Amino acid sequence: SPRRPSLAEMETHGFSFVGPVSGAAASADPTKRTMTPIVTGTSVLGIRYNGGILLAADTLGSYGSMARYKDIRRMEQFGKYTVIGASGEFSDFQYLRDHLKQVVLNEHVIGDGSELYPKEIHSYLSRIMYNRRSRFNPLWNSLVIAGFRDNTPFLGVCDLVGTNYTSDTVATGMGAYIGLPLLRKGWKADMTRDEARQLLESTLRVLLYRDCRTINRVQIADLSAEGISISEPFQLETDWSSADHAPNSHDGTW
Repeated sequence: SPRRPSLAEMETHGFSFVGPVSGAAASADPTKRTMTPIVTGTSVLGIRYNGGILLAADTLGSYGSMARYKDIRRMEQFGKYTVIGASGEFSDFQYLRDHLKQVVLNEHVIGDGSELYPKEIHSYLSRIMYNRRSRFNPLWNSLVIAGFRDNTPFLGVCDLVGTNYTSDTVATGMGAYIGLPLLRKGWKADMTRDEARQLLESTLRVLLYRDCRTINRVQIADLSAEGISISEPFQLETDWSSADHAPNSHDGTW
């Protein structure tokens, strides 16, 4: 008679069981899901200017509430036209990065001259995130997808449940609550690259003062007809002189 597959073999092929089991199967580890991110990155900001896209992110990897890793690069180039920045669990972003690089490589190996557009990568990642969410095993990231191809800029967002949209200004993490209103207020359709960079740096500075999961060591990515460049990390200038005006208090309050 045909051999009955083991529980482990069936779970490998996507079957799961919630009822009681006995024998050796009872001692097996249950299926686990990533529900608590371990090493995380915070905000990624994006803005469209007249002729391109700018992205910005810091380089801090927080281990819980500890500022543990100071040189985590959360923006990566994929193919010739796309840069992705990620908030959330860094190991999940590493998984997505490796998977997407393989997809881009497979597309290149076919050799038909076709390459993935930024819009296609945005759509593809949205399907991956929604699929993982539907299996109750989400990739704990919010992604900013930026691209420039055929003189057309692209800027979109996708979160851990597959929600996605495009806009002229985007932000993830704490930046979605504090930074995005500032970007929308300062954005204009004909703004120059220098104006866009100044607005990004100003918004990053505000986030630094208010988000305890960030540092002032940041990178900026530029996508335009001239190509793609991701800067080396640099220090944002900060001003803490306002703290000198706080009234002295013996009980530690303001």
